[in-house]
Amino acid sequence: MLVAAAVCPCPPLLVPEVAAGAAPELDTARAACLDAVGVLAASRPDLLVVVGPGDGRAYPEGGHGSFRGFGVGLDVTLGEPDPAAQEPPLPDSLAVGAWLLQRARWTGAPVEGLAVDGRGPADACARAGQELAFRADRVALLVMGDGSACRTLKAPGYLDERAEAFDARVTRALGSADLAALDALDETLAYELKAAGRAPWQLLSGAARGAELGGRLLYEDAPYGVGYTVAAWS
Repeated sequence: MLVAAAVCPCPPLLVPEVAAGAAPELDTARAACLDAVGVLAASRPDLLVVVGPGDGRAYPEGGHGSFRGFGVGLDVTLGEPDPAAQEPPLPDSLAVGAWLLQRARWTGAPVEGLAVDGRGPADACARAGQELAFRADRVALLVMGDGSACRTLKAPGYLDERAEAFDARVTRALGSADLAALDALDETLAYELKAAGRAPWQLLSGAARGAELGGRLLYEDAPYGVGYTVAAWS
């Protein structure tokens, strides 16, 4: 069953080498993410799964990712490196999650990855989460995903007046582990607002059913016009 979860944003800019001179702007977000990962370690899971938006694939331990596409010679792996791994490279969201775990010096449990199709319907995401929760006696999730990308005129999706209210609902739900509120997130609205975290958050809701976890909000802001939320469930 699910024993803990950490919710973090997944922009490659979270990696200081990628952000370069702008790195200090996300120092508070990075610190909150590492605190959330600490909650996962304290739960002593048998299995940790990093979940984020992507291609719908599952990635075994040892899966590799890179930030070379951003001009940075930095490689990461999910858990223990596997030189023989033949899987495709990790999508960006899982690579950022792997970087967070390496930054936290994760050694607590085997690590796998799951890239969730961002257009997946809510019920399918919930079922996938329920399946993950039964993968081991004690499962923890590192859930990577951004809120709307339409908070300001200079945001990647330009300004959408609906974005701030959407992100506020998401932040309340993640900060209080409100499963019903996460289940109720509108798939079409999330897509229009470019909220990449919607499917991973609804997967988390499915995984948490019956676990009776409480939530704690660690960070909320919208740098660069994108909603970022960090929360810990335990």
